Amino acid sequence: MRALHVIAALAAVLAPLPAQAQAYQCQVPQVRDVPQIAPDGPRRSLPVTGYTLALSWSPEYCRTRGRSRADAAQCAGANGRFALVVHGLWPESGARSPQWCVAEAPLTPADIRGAMCMMPSQRLVARAWAKHGSCMVGNPRAYLKITRILWESLRLPDYDRISREEGLTVGRIRAAFADANPGIPRGAVAVRLNARGWLEEIRLCYARTFRPAPCPRARRGAADTAPAKIWRGL
Repeated sequence: MRALHVIAALAAVLAPLPAQAQAYQCQVPQVRDVPQIAPDGPRRSLPVTGYTLALSWSPEYCRTRGRSRADAAQCAGANGRFALVVHGLWPESGARSPQWCVAEAPLTPADIRGAMCMMPSQRLVARAWAKHGSCMVGNPRAYLKITRILWESLRLPDYDRISREEGLTVGRIRAAFADANPGIPRGAVAVRLNARGWLEEIRLCYARTFRPAPCPRARRGAADTAPAKIWRGL
């Protein structure tokens, strides 16, 4: 019942928005088993006060992983080319986030395969569910459905084109996302750069009702004035 309430609330908020987010290209691979995920921290069952949808810039992630077997689905090119992809949907609870809760149902190979065009890594899907999704809803299908509804409601800016602009800043990256999605204010868009100043992730902040909400100061990422670069994968 909890999953149904969450999905209904989410659908009510996002129903008017068109589905725009998608990979450049995607060929879904076969999935025969579910990766085993070991917790990297303690179990924390906390009340959910909001959510973060983390979108990874795939060309930068794959920049040094083209020959990695573990990242082959996303980075080798055989299954397609990707721009922004879902890193995860994370429940928030103030300064400490819920994690590694007890799941009511197991993740299946079919669940993973159905998510591979938005999260092109079997291990990533398994980890997102085990660490984060299990603290939101009781089963992985509901978690992945909620994630997909949010993902498909987004319009993705042409960051390939924007990457060629002179004097690119974090503010320009943030503004481009907000401009492409009128329902998402700039304050709800966090931009993360890596240590070398290249775009790594865009993180969207949502209230408990799934409406976009200003990101807390600790999760805002780089300042608007910070210079930025976007790797195009070429």
